[in-house]
Amino acid sequence: MSEFTPAPNIGAAIGLDHIGIVGADLDALAREFTGLGFNLTPHATHASGRTANRCVMLRDGGYLELMAVVPGQSSATLDRFLARGPGAHILALEVADEAAAHDRLRRAGIASEMSTTERDAGQAGAKARFALVMPPDPPEGRVLLIRQLTRDLLWRSDNVIHPNGAVALIEAIHATDSPAETMTRLSRLAGRAAEPDPLGGFRIPLAHGCVRILPRAVAATLFPGAVGALLLLGLTIATEHPTNTTNDRVVHAGGVAIRFIAARG
Repeated sequence: MSEFTPAPNIGAAIGLDHIGIVGADLDALAREFTGLGFNLTPHATHASGRTANRCVMLRDGGYLELMAVVPGQSSATLDRFLARGPGAHILALEVADEAAAHDRLRRAGIASEMSTTERDAGQAGAKARFALVMPPDPPEGRVLLIRQLTRDLLWRSDNVIHPNGAVALIEAIHATDSPAETMTRLSRLAGRAAEPDPLGGFRIPLAHGCVRILPRAVAATLFPGAVGALLLLGLTIATEHPTNTTNDRVVHAGGVAIRFIAARG
């Protein structure tokens, strides 16, 4: 996890909440991620039953949300995402105070919508609730500011243990031809200052994880074999087994490149 301790700012992002990975077929997505050693939550629906998800909940922070349109239904949003290609379309950042985040964006001249919404939690009748601040979509995809209101329904002892040892989402990596432009947009939305990345480009450190914005050529060295048109190219996930054979290895699933590294002490 990041050792960065941000200055007090109740309207700014404090961590990586989740990454939304969109595909045409949820069952196919689930098979890919199960094949990588992830334990997925049961099939659940949202958006009035038009879309469905399965999630990879990570014990020490963050999760991956696999999403697709329910057969026979339609979703203009997911169709628009898929027109750009499958992969990671949503970067959700955790905030401690959604009203303060909404006000911070307003003062920065960024219009946003604030709401409280819910979705199935994978248990009979259970509904996970979260407060959501949604600014207009930037070129990098969709960026959400979110506060989980029912964490106990999502992070449970039966869904945070993974055969591959995954414990935390620690990096979201954007690959772009214009790192400074992407950094400026994401830094404003997160409410956090960026700093130079050791590999080139920039990083936005958070209390839990960080967002990295790398030149495409640099990102290609970090994620060999990664392809696709999406700017949110890859993720880094920490595992709890220092000798895990997945560590320091890049895999590909659902249009996303995933790098496993050993969790720090």
